[in-house]
Amino acid sequence: MKRFARLEQIRRMDPHRDATEIYRLSLAYEFPWDFTRALELALYRTYAVPAIGRLLAETAELTDRTQKRYDDTALLLDAIVEHGFGSDEATTAIRRINQMHRSYDIDDDDMRYVLCTFVVMPKRWIDAYGWRRMSRHEIVASAVHYRTLGRHMGIKDIPQTYEEFESCLDAYEAAHFAWDEDARRVSDATLDLMASWYPRPLAPVLRTATLALLDDSLLRTFRYVPPSAATRAWVRRAVRLRGRAVRLLPPRRAPHFARQNWEIKGYPYGYRLADLGTRPEPGVRGCPVRHV
Repeated sequence: MKRFARLEQIRRMDPHRDATEIYRLSLAYEFPWDFTRALELALYRTYAVPAIGRLLAETAELTDRTQKRYDDTALLLDAIVEHGFGSDEATTAIRRINQMHRSYDIDDDDMRYVLCTFVVMPKRWIDAYGWRRMSRHEIVASAVHYRTLGRHMGIKDIPQTYEEFESCLDAYEAAHFAWDEDARRVSDATLDLMASWYPRPLAPVLRTATLALLDDSLLRTFRYVPPSAATRAWVRRAVRLRGRAVRLLPPRRAPHFARQNWEIKGYPYGYRLADLGTRPEPGVRGCPVRHV
């Protein structure tokens, strides 16, 4: 199989009609490691919006149960991609996502912003560090996939194109990124979680490397001391070199989904989608959003 054969396959598909299938091929075959890192960064960025960061701190989901929250978020989103919107697995995952969100007073603008991060951050990461850039078909398919997810979640005024998603994200961050002590606690807990996946002596190095990959707006908002220019250049060059090395490898023949990531630590004996996530407040039953 030629290195660009799957890209050729994607370009023969319709990015609107086959959006989730294209997104699955891109995520599970072409860029599994990159999508994992980019979606981690996407969720991390949302903490810099005080309303989101404070809520996550108040629920203690990302301070006291950081690994579980990481696992559950990845597995619920992964089920939708792997099985498609028409599947029982996707229905269960979307129901759980909606039950959790319905339990809290979450502004619709914040929900829309989080959705934007899922569309925009993977493209930006892959264009910077991937073994190739995302094709237009993949970009359009990603926007369509998450627009569909947003409709299932009942989010209003969802952007229509990738460019609209990107404009929405940039404008929202410019207006809402701000210092918050509770949000900083969530950020610190997340950085600690990422470092915990590796041998303890490496923790300080890994924390610095992670900070080196963050943009200036995040570093300022969380009031982190920026790594030196040399450190940032070295770390980013190392990640780019990893992408160049992957380009030389033969194409992946079997899909790799988030549930196969070694960073998922909380379910060594398996899991049920219906059991993932937080439990809704008393009185909330079923899925609070009518499925499209």
